[in-house]
Amino acid sequence: MEKTSRSRAGHVLKKIQVTSEPGLTNKQLFLTNHDLKPVEPERRQWSGRNFVTFWIADSFNINTWMIAGSSLESGLSWWQAWICVWIGYSIAGIFICLTGRIGAMYHIGFPVVNRASFGIWGALWPVLNRSVMACIWYGVQAWIGGQCVFLMIASIWPSFIHSDYMNGTLAWGATRNYMISFILFWVGSLPFIWFPPHKIRHLFTVKSIVSPIGGIALFAWAISRAGGVGPIVKQGSTAQGSAIAWPMVTGIMSAISNFATLIVNDPDFSRFARKPSNALLPQLITIPMGFGLTSFIGIIAGSASAVIYPEVGAVWNPLDLMRFFVQGGANVTQGHGSSGDRAGVFFIAATFVVAQLGVNIAANSISAGTDLTALLPRFINIRRGGYICAIVGIAICPWQFLTSASNFTTYLSAYSVFLSSIAGPMIADYYLVRKGYLQIRDLYNGESDGPYWGVCGLQWRGYVGYICGIIINVVGFAGAVGTDVPMGATYVYRLNFFTGFIVSAGVYYLLAKIFPMAATSPTGSWLEVGDQIRNPSLAMGSEADADEAGMRVGYASGDSGETGGEKKSWRFGKP
Repeated sequence: MEKTSRSRAGHVLKKIQVTSEPGLTNKQLFLTNHDLKPVEPERRQWSGRNFVTFWIADSFNINTWMIAGSSLESGLSWWQAWICVWIGYSIAGIFICLTGRIGAMYHIGFPVVNRASFGIWGALWPVLNRSVMACIWYGVQAWIGGQCVFLMIASIWPSFIHSDYMNGTLAWGATRNYMISFILFWVGSLPFIWFPPHKIRHLFTVKSIVSPIGGIALFAWAISRAGGVGPIVKQGSTAQGSAIAWPMVTGIMSAISNFATLIVNDPDFSRFARKPSNALLPQLITIPMGFGLTSFIGIIAGSASAVIYPEVGAVWNPLDLMRFFVQGGANVTQGHGSSGDRAGVFFIAATFVVAQLGVNIAANSISAGTDLTALLPRFINIRRGGYICAIVGIAICPWQFLTSASNFTTYLSAYSVFLSSIAGPMIADYYLVRKGYLQIRDLYNGESDGPYWGVCGLQWRGYVGYICGIIINVVGFAGAVGTDVPMGATYVYRLNFFTGFIVSAGVYYLLAKIFPMAATSPTGSWLEVGDQIRNPSLAMGSEADADEAGMRVGYASGDSGETGGEKKSWRFGKP
């Protein structure tokens, strides 16, 4: 009987395993599957235009619309807040291109790229960090998408708003009608998770057209109803002298922190680029332009809303502004807006639904799917990982994260410290230590003699840099949550992404210089060999397959993953 149970369990496990390349060792089966292997030419379908539409689509979302509002509330003028947005997203664009280059050149995603700097098994911790963040953000963005659905329903039946207020909140903290709207958005998103990343690019093309139309329409509508751009655009900054400096720094860091998740895992998308140049200028230019223009629309619409609803003041959340249009004013008991107003809200809210759907699939579902695949590649692929992300996103009760905007902002800022400390070793490893040189098959080699193995599968240099990047911000974070700390620590924490990145990257580089690693550039100069990757076989010891894949290339120092020594020819991870 026991033998029969084991046989049935084995049969079930075999059934749920994902497709993988024949000939892989048991260790490799925990390191790769079809979605983790280097992208073959047939799936490299993202052109420069696709990256442009991807970032235009990503920029038109509710968070971007609102991001400049916090800077205005801290005393900056509208143009100072807008400058902060441009600077912040321009810097984010540079970081995106730095990490994206690795994926576009070698056609590998973030979980595999990280094995070079954190080790074959050590890379699992950074991947887990990123996947947790993606699942949380998926739930939060889905909740915001549900609010858009709520407005669509309320614009048809205004009583949907009134009955919601009369019924009050449910035991777990959300109102009944908002919960219904959230479930509708959540369920409606599920079919889009099914499509693989190289095909879902068409959704971003549609979103890059539809979403800006809705945003610009609300922008024009708000100005028209206000009879102008409003008082906020006309007033100067309320802060003077040195008091302006730190609010501007905070505004810049808010933009970068908002991008921290995408900075580390841009290789998940750039690996589908037809050639590396497709992921350079299109991202470098489109990111600051797309996010800068969206923030400008949010600033002007918020300024105009201060005229429309003087009893409330500036409304930075476009969903709140449209809700006022539906209910006929800021007071829910006033009745409801005209049929024209409600029709306008319906169509604009529909474009915002597309916006939230696109950003959730792009920034969260695909990212979580790829990362979760790396955690258990024998049983999880990107599609299954995406659905796991959706389930976790609803299980965390995302509306509770938004009960306090300050608490959520503090949490996001803290998490950017962890992500910047991951990005530091990752970028330093590729650009400064290895100088663009990677041995792709060895990134899937689970044997202890592989050049990326390190100690027990961990690259200790990466972890020392990672921990140092976190430690420098720990005291400042304690101050951010209410503990009395020295002002110097607060200033350091206000620059948390930069301090975390610089310290972690610097420590990693110094350790790599003091304790040399294997698999660095054999020429000692810049050497990228990603153009030789076509359709590699990852099965270790299969020279014929490797030769066909164009993988017979590379040198490494030393005879193991940890010791230095003379340079030897290195093929397929074996000297």
